[in-house]
Amino acid sequence: MNMPSPWVLRYAPLVPRGRVLDLACGDGRHGRLFLEAGYEVSFVDKDVSGLADLEGNSAATLVEHDLEDGSPWPFGEARFSGIVVVNYLHRPLFGPITRSLAKGGVLIYQTFMVGNEKYGKPRNPDFLLEYDELLDMFGASMEVIGFEQGFLPDPDRMIQAICVQNEQVYASTSK
Repeated sequence: MNMPSPWVLRYAPLVPRGRVLDLACGDGRHGRLFLEAGYEVSFVDKDVSGLADLEGNSAATLVEHDLEDGSPWPFGEARFSGIVVVNYLHRPLFGPITRSLAKGGVLIYQTFMVGNEKYGKPRNPDFLLEYDELLDMFGASMEVIGFEQGFLPDPDRMIQAICVQNEQVYASTSK
């Protein structure tokens, strides 16, 4: 299994006790970090077969859901003390992510940005952040704890990463 991202490791201690969402979790490397630290974790991906070893773990909720098919946000009005997103970008989820972060909650987000096409996948601009995009999206309404963008080596890639804390309570958006 892959090791957790150094970005996530750096900011994970700031996540308040409560439920954590590992969005587009893959094999769950980041959610597992929080499970080991005693958090309840909801893992969501369109294929959760890589999490079979967590079935029966009372602190782990496995949600098999295609986040890109236009179906409703699978967490309704639930709020999370932490949300982790790594190597995944689907811009229509920015709103649900923001609304699902509890007051005082911490979002840790890291993914690829423009320029990555020189080094490998993803190359499609739909999956590459523009300069400052995470900062513009989440930094406007939340306290920025950390932000980085640019080249990372080994493997060579262009990334953007942000850690923000939500100081607002979002009103219900259900109809």
